[in-house]
Amino acid sequence: MKKKLLFIYYQNIKSGGVSKVLVNLVNELVDKDYEVDVLFLMAEHQDFYPIDARVHKHYLDAFSFWTFKICKFNKKYLNFVPKLNNINAYIYQLGVGLLMNRWLKKHHSDYNVIIPCWYKLSCTLALNKKVSHKTIAWEHNSHKVGGFFWNRLKAKYKNINKIICLNSADKDFYKSINPETYIIANIMDADIESQDFIPNKNKENIITMIARLEPEKNVPEFLEIINEVNLPKDWKVEIIGDGSQMAALKDYIKFNSLNNVFLLGELDTTDVKKHLSKSKINCLTSVSEGFGMVLIEAMFSSNALIAYDCPSGPAEIINTKNGFLIKLGDKKSFKTKLDFLVNNPSQLEQMMHSAFLKSEKWKREHILKKWQHILN
Repeated sequence: MKKKLLFIYYQNIKSGGVSKVLVNLVNELVDKDYEVDVLFLMAEHQDFYPIDARVHKHYLDAFSFWTFKICKFNKKYLNFVPKLNNINAYIYQLGVGLLMNRWLKKHHSDYNVIIPCWYKLSCTLALNKKVSHKTIAWEHNSHKVGGFFWNRLKAKYKNINKIICLNSADKDFYKSINPETYIIANIMDADIESQDFIPNKNKENIITMIARLEPEKNVPEFLEIINEVNLPKDWKVEIIGDGSQMAALKDYIKFNSLNNVFLLGELDTTDVKKHLSKSKINCLTSVSEGFGMVLIEAMFSSNALIAYDCPSGPAEIINTKNGFLIKLGDKKSFKTKLDFLVNNPSQLEQMMHSAFLKSEKWKREHILKKWQHILN
């Protein structure tokens, strides 16, 4: 008899790490003869990342629930209240929890395993005695993310079946709460991991960064580094992603005449692969990461890596052979290593080749075996 799985997440309407790896995993699992459903916590929408037609999708519109109407009222009439956005976030999540538990009350018996894809959802289900015993919390961020309230609730993970996280630091934390804690890396796109090694001569002099343009990704600091590094004229920088800082980044580029820097906005998977396959160096200046999946994608695309040693993930990906791991916030060292790579093509090629060889560790066949072991 087939095992029936339910994944729960907010949406699949725009690019984002969680949406992407969720779709990659469910598409693979349905191929492995699991019955797979996904519950999205918003109105029916067109998928940004294509989901296999055999995966059944359900929708709960948290934006039409009474709690969200309170949030809209607060935003319109109570903007003077301190930390109103934080208050609204809790009210919105209360509505999500109420809707999700109401739906599960009717349907949870249809599923052998329930996999929430975000810590707030997992905390809610850890409190639900009817489903906690068959819930696997799939963690995508550092265990430190969440603030006082949610991080206190994570103690209730002792009630759930298993925890899947992405790195050793998170495993150590969660294992102290629930011994059934495991590390499983995220599944890459098939097109990304199917590439052969691309030598230096077949690439362009491009440095890439793939990141949401939000504060935790620290892209403004990356632009400061680029502004202070004396890049050769034949090198250019491509930043892929969108977010609230787009306008400010455009202004910085214009003010500092960074004519070799291009903000490409949000791109689909195919276009991301095209740009990574042309670039030689991939950078990451995040102050926090769940893992740093973009670094793995860059390795499959034969890129050397430079990243801040933020919590958590980059330290488990980057070594002295495939790139440079820089102390968080050490702009001087970041500039030095970037300058070294662009001006030493032979060492750069060695790192590019090593990065490609090390990407084998993250191929989907290895990741899927781990998931199947957990699910069975």
